[in-house]
Amino acid sequence: MSKTAQVEKHAFQTEVQQLLQLMVHSLYSHKEIFLRELISNSSDACDKLRFESLTDSSLQEDQEEPVITVSVDKKARTIIVSDNGIGMSRDEVVENIGTIARSGTRHFIDQMQGEQQDDANLIGQFGVGFYSVFMVSEHVTLTSRRAGAASDQGVQWESDGSGEYTLESSDLAQHGTTITLRLREDESEYLDDFRLRSIISKYSDHISIPIQMLKATEEEKDETPEWETINKGSALWARSKQEITEEEYNSFYTSIGYDPEPPFATIHNRVEGTLEYISLFFIPSRAPFDLWDRDHPHGVKLYVRRVFIADDTKHLLPSYLRFVKGVVDSADLPLNVSREFLQQNREIDKIRSGSVKKILGELKRIAEDDQEKYAKFWAEFGKVLKEGVIEDHDNRDSLAGLLRFSTTRSGSEQSVSLADYVGRMAENQKAIYFLTAESHEAAAASPHLEVFNKQNIEVLLLGDPVDEWLITHLTEYEEKSLKSIAKGAFDLNDIQEKEDKGEKKARKAQEKAFKSLLEKVKEILKEQVKDVALSRRLTDSPACLIADENDLGGNLQRILQATGQTAPESKPILELNPDHPLVSALESDLAELEDWAFVLYDQAALAEGATLTQPARYVQRINRLLSGNTGEVAKSGDESGD
Repeated sequence: MSKTAQVEKHAFQTEVQQLLQLMVHSLYSHKEIFLRELISNSSDACDKLRFESLTDSSLQEDQEEPVITVSVDKKARTIIVSDNGIGMSRDEVVENIGTIARSGTRHFIDQMQGEQQDDANLIGQFGVGFYSVFMVSEHVTLTSRRAGAASDQGVQWESDGSGEYTLESSDLAQHGTTITLRLREDESEYLDDFRLRSIISKYSDHISIPIQMLKATEEEKDETPEWETINKGSALWARSKQEITEEEYNSFYTSIGYDPEPPFATIHNRVEGTLEYISLFFIPSRAPFDLWDRDHPHGVKLYVRRVFIADDTKHLLPSYLRFVKGVVDSADLPLNVSREFLQQNREIDKIRSGSVKKILGELKRIAEDDQEKYAKFWAEFGKVLKEGVIEDHDNRDSLAGLLRFSTTRSGSEQSVSLADYVGRMAENQKAIYFLTAESHEAAAASPHLEVFNKQNIEVLLLGDPVDEWLITHLTEYEEKSLKSIAKGAFDLNDIQEKEDKGEKKARKAQEKAFKSLLEKVKEILKEQVKDVALSRRLTDSPACLIADENDLGGNLQRILQATGQTAPESKPILELNPDHPLVSALESDLAELEDWAFVLYDQAALAEGATLTQPARYVQRINRLLSGNTGEVAKSGDESGD
């Protein structure tokens, strides 16, 4: 280190200080993962150097074989982890070590402080792995020099984890990074050579970069110490499936997914022929915390002939499979792959297509062979899988077969497939009926279901916001169209035997008798509704609202409005139940018609989950009708609908 180097003191970000306090003063069940995190960072640094040297000849001049070393000084109570990878410049040290830019940091701290989340296996998930060193260290020194730097100027970073760190220049002849941990008094177990070797074997055995420790013991004082490689260093995915145990698969998944639970499914595939590649995919048992962050890089890494290229998974798998973790290793792609190449390359497209089909095929197999197991997957990832129906036209049929729904027969459990539904359709039924609402409970209580329940016709109950977009792209299944029971004209002949002559005559007479009433109600509600008609959907309720065939449904309009989007203006159709006593009474006594018209409209809106714009008006009308005092209804601001 230069004697004239100026030492600078800096304070950590507020969130980093909270994180350090949490790690220093809390106890976790897996402190040993600090070594996994440091080795993982060193491996990434070596991979980045190899990758950048493909396009930068200056990095090839003094490049040696990549290696990671781990050594112990028992007298000084230190562990030293060193690599000859890409290294870091001063600015990179400040950016990567002095601050945390990850949006997940706040969530990580909340998780760590939660009663049920006291396990340090969370650390890797949130991109805060370096800070795990403070679980066992009282002082940490990091020295680093960026490969390709014009001089031998490096940087030294030091901190005791109390909220501050120092920076100073350091004269380093070799690029790479060295981290020295001075252990706390109660962490002596990590000074044991055998203990460190076992941790490396447990978490980092698959790392392709050699991880070395000294052969000779300190007591032997060998002047020419020998280093031996601890890890097997072979890419697990390159081995034959028959040679790999379930424990090895699970250990590898834990190392790349930072998930202590075994994966839900493991998919290992080798493709040979005109295009050669190996894929090893894992489907987690539980949804990751950042599942709904579509822009965040997720868990599939691209290798070319065992050389790490990129972890930008959007070119390897579509967004709706962003929960999948693993690797793809190609034998045909060039090593100097750029992002533009990934976007335009036909081989990448073929790998992506083949990988998607393999994953969906495995999900189909599980769904057919083990319904209970698939139900657990659907509970975790069903909503995100629905995005695939919207985005992936080529695999829409396969995805449609994987969908699961709650229905009027299944209750709240989403366990019914479209194949199940079609298999038990009524003889005269022509369509797959569905109803969208803000929740399952709202859908299950909807008056639109009344005639279907009476006729014992099953209806899909769709309560997820994504369902509104799902059904606009999934218009049919096995040549059966999907039809909303809350939109467009409705014919009872679709779900029951055709009317006889007597029934037709009675229905036409009823329409004629109510014609005048419908016209009056339509005139009263002209600002709220497009039309007023007699309903054939209702058996118990007096009224309901439906959307015209080509208009947006009320639920979709509310979703768009809630997200700040402009919904096309469209008015609903009010349907009245002619067999309901309340509607029949209106036909004979029109004295309170205006109040009743607005009350029926408002009740129908409430029944489908709408919020009244003027609830006070609704209460006034109800009170007036209950008291029998019709009064004079104020004309100004009298619209109280949705």
